[in-house]
Amino acid sequence: MNHNTPLSPRPLSDLSDVRRRVLSAAQLRARGVTAGHAAERCGPGGPWQQILPGVFLLHPGTPTSEERLHAAVTYAGRPGRGEAMVTGLAALALHRFASAPSLTALDRIDVLVPHTRRLRSVGCARLIRTQALPGPDVVTGLPVAPVARALADAVARLSDPAAVRRLLTEAVRAGHCEPGPVIAELTRARLLSRPHVVDAVDGLLAEGRAVAEGRLYDLVRMYGVPEPVWNVDLRLPGGPHLGGVDAYWPDEAVAVELGTRAPRAAAAHDGPDADPEWPASSRRREQLERLGITVVQIAPENLRDAPVQHAMVLRTALLASPDRKPAPYVVVLPR
Repeated sequence: MNHNTPLSPRPLSDLSDVRRRVLSAAQLRARGVTAGHAAERCGPGGPWQQILPGVFLLHPGTPTSEERLHAAVTYAGRPGRGEAMVTGLAALALHRFASAPSLTALDRIDVLVPHTRRLRSVGCARLIRTQALPGPDVVTGLPVAPVARALADAVARLSDPAAVRRLLTEAVRAGHCEPGPVIAELTRARLLSRPHVVDAVDGLLAEGRAVAEGRLYDLVRMYGVPEPVWNVDLRLPGGPHLGGVDAYWPDEAVAVELGTRAPRAAAAHDGPDADPEWPASSRRREQLERLGITVVQIAPENLRDAPVQHAMVLRTALLASPDRKPAPYVVVLPR
């Protein structure tokens, strides 16, 4: 029998091409191959090799990147449970990040597993344990951590500020992810205590704001919404500063705020990583509404996913202005 001969009692034809080449010991047993037979075929000059403990590559020679990925997930997971997924830089490469190293350049593949999984990192597989597994994306047939989680796991192992900034900026600029989920994952991983990560997050937020503002401009011009004044500060005449808004219709007293400053600790507002500007933003919005100014908050992802609905929300708010009590006069200043 050579390494291309179908095994029994279960054939290899029920597997994808790469899965015919990468099999676990349990999968081999299900196909009638004993442990002794597998060890014999992995001997010197044999047609197979053991690429990781309990994981076999059914050909000699250097494994491909795809084979290494499947081997790492096969080693870390348990059959039928879906408890392992590629994360970190390898996941970002699979998500087609231009700033991530190529798969061939990675010596190790990070694999996310439950914290109860009793395995150790070995060979090309580096295990990252977590209390709660995210739902995986499926990329080229592999379970892959969502972009935000993969970014956090990659950043945790990077000390080069430029590399961190490139990855976080690309996440938003290329449309892979919104800033909020990324910041939430960085917070969960306690990475916001690292100065170079905080600096990169500032760049991420700036990039997110630029993308969101571009979407808002497109919405106004494509869906027949009257042109507002853009990026202005509001102030009571001779009184206090009321804060900045992203768009403002003075005659109708309607303002738009883009949700581009995500809280750094959404689940722990009083924690050490809480964003001090978040409660200030809420107070500013409440103050504007008490003055009779309608504030429409829009999340950047909603501008991307549902522009028509939000154009309708804005038009409705503008049309309803005659039915509201007139707002006091405010000074509008460029921001």
